[in-house]
Amino acid sequence: MTEKTHIRVPRGSRIFPDRPRLSDAELAKRKAEDEAFAQRCREIFRRVYPELVKNHYNWAVMIEPKSGDYFVAPDPEVAFQKARQKHPNAKIMEMRLNETGACGRI
Repeated sequence: MTEKTHIRVPRGSRIFPDRPRLSDAELAKRKAEDEAFAQRCREIFRRVYPELVKNHYNWAVMIEPKSGDYFVAPDPEVAFQKARQKHPNAKIMEMRLNETGACGRI
């Protein structure tokens, strides 16, 4: 049997100290890119919401903003598989066809 080694990590220290920290500029850039992605997805959602919510209430919607494609299914896994078939490497956002567009509870 192999023996377990216990490495004590002081509180507040980094778990992976060999990974370089991102600069503040890089963090700000990533945050801006994420916000722009979310904004494009929300615009598509607002456009298609009125026509879809009538017949597909509380279904999952996967949105790919570069092409404007969206995929609807009652099960989020099925919708995600549809999205991955057409856009295998794209970043996809999941929303729900309900009052808030949220996928779960907080």
